[in-house]
Amino acid sequence: MSEAGLAPLKIGMSARLMHKPPLELGFRNKTLQYLEQAAAHWIMGHGAMVLMLPTLGFDAEVERRRVSVRHYVDVLDGLVMQGGADVSPTSYGQQPMRPEWGGDIVRDRYEMELLEGFLAQGKPVLGICRGCQLLNVAFGGTLYQDIATQREDAKNHVDAELYDRHSHMVVFEPGSKLAELYAEREGGCVTSIHHQAVDRLGADLRVEARSTEDGIVEAIRASGANFVAGVQWHPEFHAVNPGLLSGEPLLDGFLAAARAAQLQRSG
Repeated sequence: MSEAGLAPLKIGMSARLMHKPPLELGFRNKTLQYLEQAAAHWIMGHGAMVLMLPTLGFDAEVERRRVSVRHYVDVLDGLVMQGGADVSPTSYGQQPMRPEWGGDIVRDRYEMELLEGFLAQGKPVLGICRGCQLLNVAFGGTLYQDIATQREDAKNHVDAELYDRHSHMVVFEPGSKLAELYAEREGGCVTSIHHQAVDRLGADLRVEARSTEDGIVEAIRASGANFVAGVQWHPEFHAVNPGLLSGEPLLDGFLAAARAAQLQRSG
């Protein structure tokens, strides 16, 4: 079947979880699952559909034998793991150095199960910020629980006041897929909204980019032919700031991998 005859790609996006919503939202003692619209619109702007994937925890009010992660993976063409709460240190065999760095173990388990399903079917995965960190942990790596505490030589990677206007330069690793996607560029300026980062790299992962000022890992990719990658920055925020590295080559590469896998399945 030609690409022109195929339906729009269906991209699953993992949900952010809000376990204790503010009372003014009117959801007393409920958990909210949501996505940040910039990421969804970034993907939709390329003609793909975005579907948020609710959790299927073992304590969920859903019979898992009726609806499972596999059912979602079967009908989707790719996975994007968006940013959000810290990855729990217990997910990589550590204890939180401070209570506020305890992270969200519920989301960790949910996203790891999603990731495993997409990897098993050879469908592409893109991790953004927390998603990049989760990818590293899922492959057996660890994180700096707080860059400023554990890497005193590092620059400031987060600024609460500036938020998405806080940025720094990254450089691509020579010969990396990122360097290939951003042909003739050695790197660029990216958003920096994270206090955690890759420490020990997970098995079968490669570093694709680093911060130019302190060498902190800013992008990773799994070995092999499948598109399984994470970036520490927020490419979905870059479109409104022409001074930042365009997110288009990265998204084009992800969607091209999703389309190629779809074409292969359709024969």
